[in-house]
Amino acid sequence: AAIAEADTVIGYVTYIRLVKELLDGKEVIKKAMAEELDRAIEAYDRAKLGKKVALVSSGDAGVYGMAGPTFEVLFQAGWTPESDIEVEIIPGASAINTCAALVGAPLTHDFCAISLSDLLTPWPTIARRLNAVAYADFVVALYNPKSGRRTRQIEEAQRIFLRHRAPDTPVAVVKAAFRPRQNIQFTTLEKMHEAEISMMTTVLIGNSNTYVRDGLMITPR
Repeated sequence: AAIAEADTVIGYVTYIRLVKELLDGKEVIKKAMAEELDRAIEAYDRAKLGKKVALVSSGDAGVYGMAGPTFEVLFQAGWTPESDIEVEIIPGASAINTCAALVGAPLTHDFCAISLSDLLTPWPTIARRLNAVAYADFVVALYNPKSGRRTRQIEEAQRIFLRHRAPDTPVAVVKAAFRPRQNIQFTTLEKMHEAEISMMTTVLIGNSNTYVRDGLMITPR
């Protein structure tokens, strides 16, 4: 509905492609990966001209998405919620929700999400967080687990979790949830490195009570 109301739609090229059937008659601005601030600046510039702008994220805009960079740009420009430009964050389904829905009910008890991308967060910080949540027995969703040039982080995450959890801890590896190339793999913490993992993948690691039965990953309450 927000896209239907918009004059201009701005987003990463892949996200634009995912909503292409909604874009007839719109001004469409495509940006590359790692140009989040540029997207937000472009959106603000168009809004100042009186345009209604839809800034598209995948998943939920507030979970590793465009909401944060947008507010950074707005506040640096002197924007306030009382200004003439209205900003609305529309909630979506993050990968942790969509992947969980496909594999069963792995998030029924306490859980957290950690991105393995060290582009914006130093790896020692990520490793410290992994160690803390592995020890605390959270169900964990790993975002951005691996890319063509970034392969060691998922291996290090596996080593950290194996210090605290049984080798047969259930793991679900979900690629492209609810998209055409969707793929689901069930494995264990010990064999997680054998699964096909990429940037399009979310890895769900169970806690000490999580189990898999009849192709469903369940964490009891």
